[in-house]
Amino acid sequence: MATEYGHEYGSWGGSEAVGKRRHRLPAGLRAPFEARSWREFAYVLLSLPIGILMFVYGVTMVSLGAGLLITFLGVPVLAAALAGVRGLGAMERARARGLLGVEVAAPEPLRVKRSGAMAWMGAVFKSGASWRHLLYAVVQFPWSVFSFVVAVTFWASGWAMLTYPLWFWVFPMWVGQDGIQLYGDGSHHVYLDNPFEITVTALVGLLFTLATPWIVRALTMVNGLMVQGLLGPSRLATRVVELESDRGVVVDAAAADLRRIERDLHDGAQARLVALAMDLGLAKEKLAEDPQAAARMVDEAHGEVKTALQELRDLARGIHPAVLTDRGLDAALSAVASRCAVPVRVEVDLPAARPAPAIEGIAYFTVSELLQNVSKHSGATRATVDVWKVDDRLMLQVVDNGIGGADVSAGSGLAGLAERLDAVDGILVVDSPVAGPTRVTAELPWRRG
Repeated sequence: MATEYGHEYGSWGGSEAVGKRRHRLPAGLRAPFEARSWREFAYVLLSLPIGILMFVYGVTMVSLGAGLLITFLGVPVLAAALAGVRGLGAMERARARGLLGVEVAAPEPLRVKRSGAMAWMGAVFKSGASWRHLLYAVVQFPWSVFSFVVAVTFWASGWAMLTYPLWFWVFPMWVGQDGIQLYGDGSHHVYLDNPFEITVTALVGLLFTLATPWIVRALTMVNGLMVQGLLGPSRLATRVVELESDRGVVVDAAAADLRRIERDLHDGAQARLVALAMDLGLAKEKLAEDPQAAARMVDEAHGEVKTALQELRDLARGIHPAVLTDRGLDAALSAVASRCAVPVRVEVDLPAARPAPAIEGIAYFTVSELLQNVSKHSGATRATVDVWKVDDRLMLQVVDNGIGGADVSAGSGLAGLAERLDAVDGILVVDSPVAGPTRVTAELPWRRG
């Protein structure tokens, strides 16, 4: 069951961390000039006309279809309305991806069981994604109006007041007024026309300008949540996709294990047993002619038998160790630690009730693989294994003082181990800075056996 991490560990020592670009100005001062802020503002501006379009289309088509339900025409009109909002939803997902950077997967496709218009309309009506798209078309409109008004008001007011000292001269020279009028009636007028008032106006505009990008960002976060919640796949569909993917990982892992067992038997114990049979045959032939040579050959065959038995024990331990079944994780992990090339301290704090056998097996092989790679590739001088239970989760942690730099995204052994854990709703977290130490934490469901 050992997975080779040579590539990951071998490149850890010479890698260099690439630092992020540092800005001279803090985020609060950069925000009004960042491209992200302008993209979010553009998203809010576009939301109003698109919201009007979606609202008018959805309400009009649904109202028309509902009114025509007394005739057969209402059914295809309603189906067309739902299909149309699904198309508009695809446009909204693309707009959120392009301007907000929000990646939302397409919802589950229509499940049309047979050909024909009636089957297609039935699939449209049965699809929950169609009705969620219609709901989005209705609720997005009032929110787009609110966000448009708030964003434009703050943005325009902030920049207008901030730049007021630059164009103040327009009022007295070209308009004939003393500045911006705050109040006026038949006998009294208040203008912003002295240096103090102009300065205060600019400072208030500066505050508005600095705050506006964050206000717009908060508004677009709500938009992102609406797009994800109403225009993406449902939780059930997402879970089905995850389970299908996990099933593929489990099948592939089982096939790989079978191939490994077959290869180990063919290249290891089977080859030794064949050679043993040949040696015993030769010893039998020489028994009468040269008893001493035959005795030597039998003695060599005896050594081969011991080696073959050891290989068979190792192979059986790799399939499922008997000590794990008989005595649990504590004894099994202690046995694994005793075979590690570096000193390993094992601490297991688990209740008397054991988890499901499948979870125990995955936990055992996870620790086994990590310790084998600590021995081979980490350059560590010591390691620790901690196992404990938190609520309904089984926690594993392997720590070594090696060279560090492990990365799950490297696509090698750690990635495969993470996929195996994910197949049973487990999680693998790797904390391994360059120069170490490396801390690998695994979380598995308890699933009482």
